Amino acid sequence: MTSSHPFWPAPVAQALDAVVNLPGSKSLTNRELVLSAIASEPTLLVAPLRSRDSELMIQALRSLGIGFEWQGENLLVTPVELSGPATIDCGLAGTVMRFVPPLSGLAKGDIFFDGDAGARRRPMHTTIESLRALGIEVSSETMGLPFTVHASGSVAGGDLEIDASASSQFVSGLLLVAAKFESGLTLTHSGQELPSLPHIEMTLEALRQRGVRAFALSERSWRVEPGAVSGGTKVIEPDLSNAGPFLAAAMVAGGRVAIPNWPSETTQVGAEFERILPMMGARVQNSSGALVVEGSGIIRGIDIDLSIGGELAPVIAALAALGDSPSRITGIAHLRGHETDRLTALSTEINRLGGSVTELADGLAIEPAELHGGQWLSYEDHRMATAGAIIGLKIPGVQVENIATTAKTMPEFVTLWEKMLESK
Repeated sequence: MTSSHPFWPAPVAQALDAVVNLPGSKSLTNRELVLSAIASEPTLLVAPLRSRDSELMIQALRSLGIGFEWQGENLLVTPVELSGPATIDCGLAGTVMRFVPPLSGLAKGDIFFDGDAGARRRPMHTTIESLRALGIEVSSETMGLPFTVHASGSVAGGDLEIDASASSQFVSGLLLVAAKFESGLTLTHSGQELPSLPHIEMTLEALRQRGVRAFALSERSWRVEPGAVSGGTKVIEPDLSNAGPFLAAAMVAGGRVAIPNWPSETTQVGAEFERILPMMGARVQNSSGALVVEGSGIIRGIDIDLSIGGELAPVIAALAALGDSPSRITGIAHLRGHETDRLTALSTEINRLGGSVTELADGLAIEPAELHGGQWLSYEDHRMATAGAIIGLKIPGVQVENIATTAKTMPEFVTLWEKMLESK
């Protein structure tokens, strides 16, 4: 087995006692960046995430004319009339490749989109088809990246039906900018499955917080009225999905890990860890605004439908691989279209370490097995890298390929991980 990336020796640990301060939410940061770009006044984003995905979003919006000024840890965003021509590098960021094309329809000129090699394999036909249905001209040879939006500066809006079975980001990308469509947007999902519904609610709530009339008509239909998008000051919550590996660490190594500033109410799907981890043997409590997880090192298997938040699956699968009873994780077929095919990647890497994982049509079946050390490939996927780190807490000799890929959403991962282990 060869790799052009270095391997990071995942540290083993026992009996943790740590407080981990997490950076801002990627999902909220990139939504607020898009809304700031179409706002009627400047927006000050307080403590937004600084990562590869958010920097790609900033660069994309800057190329369309939006102004950005860092003020310490905060970011002032100044909206202007969007204009091209422009070239957008999506990297591997799903939010950039699904959120910016609908926004670019409000600009004038040709906007060219491309990304990393892995991005060219990610589903994009729904975005391209929806733009064309809205009257926006798009040139595409593959119905994926690369493609060019030929923007006229305005979008009529109205009624639109799409199949967002592959990702809720197709829905959010359209809803985020729909207030600037002449007739707003009534959007209906026509497919059978719709993953990650909480992310759509996050989008609607972000719109409502900026004075936009945005609401669900049903579980498969949404309406955004045309109107102004306010600016002002927006505080970005810590990233609760990125809390997963640290919370899991307390269960694997035993001991206690606390995440400060855990919101009492949120639209982030990572809040589901508070419900899920006790099912696997953790003790979870919210104490003075911090979520505290305590574990014994013994992990129970779980049978769970994770369609509500597939991004949590790598953490749950890593825990299940160390469990004392079988696990079944379903409702996550859409993970095959993420940074990599996460179902195949997780089963391959856990099995490489001696695990017993079977791929299902929409998930994974995991049997207890005695794991051993070895190389863990990350597939340029930040959540695969952190899953390897979780297993490495208990299994000596796990080497995670390209741990630097965690910079996609959490550049400080290794520093925070090592600091957590030093706090025991």
